[in-house]
Amino acid sequence: MSFFLETLVGGLLAGVMYSLVALSFVLIYKASRVFNFAQGSQLLLGALTFVTLTEYGLGFLLSGAITLVVLVLVALAIEATVLRPLAGQSDMTLFMATLGVSYVLEGGSQAVLGSDVHALDLGIPDVPMEIGPIQVSIFDMTAAGVSGVLVITLSLLFSSTPIGVSLRAVADDPLAAESVGIDLDHVWRVVWAVAGFVGLVAGLLWGSRQGIQFSLSLVVLKALPVLIIGGFTSISGAIVAGLLVGASEGLAELYLGPLIGGGLSAWFAYVLAVPFLLVRPAGLFGEAQIERV
Repeated sequence: MSFFLETLVGGLLAGVMYSLVALSFVLIYKASRVFNFAQGSQLLLGALTFVTLTEYGLGFLLSGAITLVVLVLVALAIEATVLRPLAGQSDMTLFMATLGVSYVLEGGSQAVLGSDVHALDLGIPDVPMEIGPIQVSIFDMTAAGVSGVLVITLSLLFSSTPIGVSLRAVADDPLAAESVGIDLDHVWRVVWAVAGFVGLVAGLLWGSRQGIQFSLSLVVLKALPVLIIGGFTSISGAIVAGLLVGASEGLAELYLGPLIGGGLSAWFAYVLAVPFLLVRPAGLFGEAQIERV
């Protein structure tokens, strides 16, 4: 039972970090109906910029502040130069645009900052701590705590503030929102800036665990089944689905791994997402789109 609880808790803690990555997709999709595939490259850019600045001797806070400015400027530049001119185009056109942006960001990061693998130490020990009958990693608990606080804060921000009301109005009907005086450009800028900040936090947490390398951008693939299960338009769905994916991955590896050879954590979340695509494509908390003809 203690081993089961350790696996479950570890999966839930990982799930909170999945929710953090998924949240940045949800915010942008709610505001502009764009699945921003470049979010993974922005996450990589943030982690790589931060670790490079610290290696040059800048302090933790100064490096973080500079990196945040860089990510926000990059996010605003993507919104202004790529996506805004393509407003009204098909979803596939917008998706391909963000896919192209992701390659530009990765190539530019490699050209400017180099392609070496970097170790990132945030000062959080990755050692077990006993909590009752189970042992949990201090790093996992801290990372999940930071992610959880950020996820809850952003959830409240976009549900209980004027910018949150504006975001929901834009998500429901952009033309109607604009007709009642909501500045679409302002909403988009705020959302993309927040997504840049989320990318920084997620990049530092995942980079500290995996190392700063270009495969770090593939963390977005972990967010995809979370979005499918929770819904592309639901902040609460990203939270619940992240926990569900994290817990199910851990338990599947524990109980099914020995039967089929292990390695389930890399693909089990996608197996979990398939029934939702078949039965409820909008996800648990997503809003089904109604098309009038």
